[in-house]
Amino acid sequence: MPIRRRAVLAPLGALWGAPVFLSPRALRAQGGFPDRPVRLIVPFAPGGNSDTVARVMAPKLSEMLGQPVVVENRAGAAGNVAATAFARAKPDGTTIFLGSNGPLTVNPTIQANLAYDPARDFAPVGLFVRTPTVLAVHRSVPVRTLVELVALARAAPGSITAGSSGNGSTSHLAIESFNAATGAALQHVPYGSGGAMTPDLVAGTIKAAMTEISTALPLHREGVVRILGVGSAQRLKVAPEVPTLEEAGMPGFRAAAFVGIVTVAGTPPEAMAALSAAVAAAVADPANRQRLEEMGSEMASPEEATPAGFAAFLVRETAWTRAAAERAGLRAG
Repeated sequence: MPIRRRAVLAPLGALWGAPVFLSPRALRAQGGFPDRPVRLIVPFAPGGNSDTVARVMAPKLSEMLGQPVVVENRAGAAGNVAATAFARAKPDGTTIFLGSNGPLTVNPTIQANLAYDPARDFAPVGLFVRTPTVLAVHRSVPVRTLVELVALARAAPGSITAGSSGNGSTSHLAIESFNAATGAALQHVPYGSGGAMTPDLVAGTIKAAMTEISTALPLHREGVVRILGVGSAQRLKVAPEVPTLEEAGMPGFRAAAFVGIVTVAGTPPEAMAALSAAVAAAVADPANRQRLEEMGSEMASPEEATPAGFAAFLVRETAWTRAAAERAGLRAG
């Protein structure tokens, strides 16, 4: 059956505009929010890109909100386990969700009968980062270029195992798109996160991976893996020797993981204002920017770090996801 087309976001006019930077004292004066610690739910296992971004950003969120922001990992079903539970949380702003491709754009596109609806249940707060996806191979794989990898994989279909951060993840979608475009027939091996996949990639248990550059770059620099291409529009400053996948022979190929904050729909205005101000401050913080950019991430623009800007970003990402899923022949089910 065809991919179900459904809106992921509420109308942009209903969202809050750009936040104003306020001191922690001023934020607490807005209706007393928050009056207790804030839980930041990460829908993936520790050690991956999403978890890393959450832990980099949490201290600044805590500073701005005047309360501890506690990161809680709840992995399962490509983010669906955590997203389903989060949709039922009390809409008071004290539980927030690290929204990413899987729960917000991929799962609603390729999975039928989800137990949550992003349009109905979530409210965008702000985007943190985009992290380009890369195709990397273990050093034991006798290839140096994408063309050589495709030739090797075609010669023995299914012989090249390729890890992803889970069924329905952006990296899984990228593998399927890659296979559809090249006929490489990489054998998909899903994991709970990029961090969970890394030990098997290091050991050579899997021969390749489609993963965020933040996961693969340290291994590439150590010579454990070779990154053959990156799914960004241009080569990255942190790895200028690595061609884009487009340069490597895949015209128009783009793939990136995004990470931002959403809250439960119906969260009071004063809580939304405080949360959006905290997200904007975390994105603008020089130390945060330096650390995440050194990992290969691209920081959100000031507009993308607002509720309305993140909502508009999600509209574009959903359109890309639908097109990529159609090209890969994925169907809701």
